[in-house]
Amino acid sequence: MKLATLRDGSRDGQLIVVSRDLATAHLASGIAGRLQSALDDWRFIAPQLSDLYQTLNEGRARHAFAFDARQCMAPLPRAYQWADGSAYVNHVELVRRARGAEMPASFWTDPLMYQGGSDDLLGACDDIVCAAEEFGIDFEAEVAVITDDVPMGTTAEQAGSHIRLLMLANDVSLRNLIPAELAKGFGFFQSKPATAFSPVAVTPDELGAAWDGRRVQRPLLVRWNGEQVGAADAGLDMVFDFPQLIAHLAKTRNARAGSIVGSGTVSNKDPAKGYSCIAEKRALEMIADGKPATPFMKHGDTVRIEMFDADGTSIFGAIEQKVVVGKAAQQRSPVRY
Repeated sequence: MKLATLRDGSRDGQLIVVSRDLATAHLASGIAGRLQSALDDWRFIAPQLSDLYQTLNEGRARHAFAFDARQCMAPLPRAYQWADGSAYVNHVELVRRARGAEMPASFWTDPLMYQGGSDDLLGACDDIVCAAEEFGIDFEAEVAVITDDVPMGTTAEQAGSHIRLLMLANDVSLRNLIPAELAKGFGFFQSKPATAFSPVAVTPDELGAAWDGRRVQRPLLVRWNGEQVGAADAGLDMVFDFPQLIAHLAKTRNARAGSIVGSGTVSNKDPAKGYSCIAEKRALEMIADGKPATPFMKHGDTVRIEMFDADGTSIFGAIEQKVVVGKAAQQRSPVRY
């Protein structure tokens, strides 16, 4: 099934069920008011949501309305945890090679992961707000999963059973702030502003054969100012799969229901697949020519991130954002049904 969160003026929005073709939706308020509530009691709530999903797809839902991604918040507008990995080691290797840094052998056997801000997650059509272009504004197209409760010590063999939903992410980076932060030895903070997520989160079965229980085997399309710049296959060259990332997260602590785990920038070894972040394009230019030629994003730039199934239907809906000057983002008016 497909789930989203409708903007209603509250902090956490209102859970809705969305049809498979993303054309219609229905309030889930009679079952669960918020997605977090559904995740907290998934075994009881999910079958009821699934029944509503079936009714909606069959055109029998009495109070269905047109689905509009622009009126959606992130599926989880605020989450207990947002942990982002770097599963595509090719991306890490390119970026490090471009700056002449050694590639530690452990990077191929032990996942990189950082803990992002989870208290203010953006909807798919919310603006990327940034005070200055000099910060080096970059998009990062990713796949992410949402888990139920994951006990400490869960192994990679066990972790797959804890994946409840999948979605796309734009983990925005401010590249020119990163070097100074990493030099402090404490990791990302100001260089990682709010992350945006696809309007819809889907259960694994919605992916069909494209989901093998570990990876999503579909291209992730990225358009920058209307031009397609990336079509990397999310299932290819993923060194650490989602169960491995979840096991890494839960090695020394519990991960509670509603934890979001990201794949990191989707990256393929074949440069013909394009790029999912500007930093990778600049790294390739640096390696080839000794200097990068592609600038980072400017105010007014747009980015669109989307994944389609084998029949050409959008799976998660699109992340479609515009970069705006650093000021308080205008809140969209809530739509009530």
